[in-house]
Amino acid sequence: MKLSGKLDYLEMPATGGTLDRLKAFYSAAFAWSFTDYGPTYSAFAEGLDGGFQADAAEAPAKPLPVLYSRDLEATLDAVESAGGTIVKPIFPFPGGRRFHFVDPAGNEMAVWSE
Repeated sequence: MKLSGKLDYLEMPATGGTLDRLKAFYSAAFAWSFTDYGPTYSAFAEGLDGGFQADAAEAPAKPLPVLYSRDLEATLDAVESAGGTIVKPIFPFPGGRRFHFVDPAGNEMAVWSE
């Protein structure tokens, strides 16, 4: 049952790259699957939690989707092989390690692991 006021969906722009290229990237890097709704929209269902960063030096300029990986180094290799650009190499943070990348449409995302 869906509850009012709960995060339920994450919509990201695909205007910086073709939709087919983005789908190919996320399929190759993270094994995502998609449901197409016409020629300009494709949906994914891959999980969602969240948090807020109040430290201005650490806060992203815009929302930062963060994915989880059991093998951070292998995921970094998969992101690069699929055509992503690493913008912050693997670094430690309280609770684990992570890296940031930019997808073919210019969206910055991160991947973390314990």
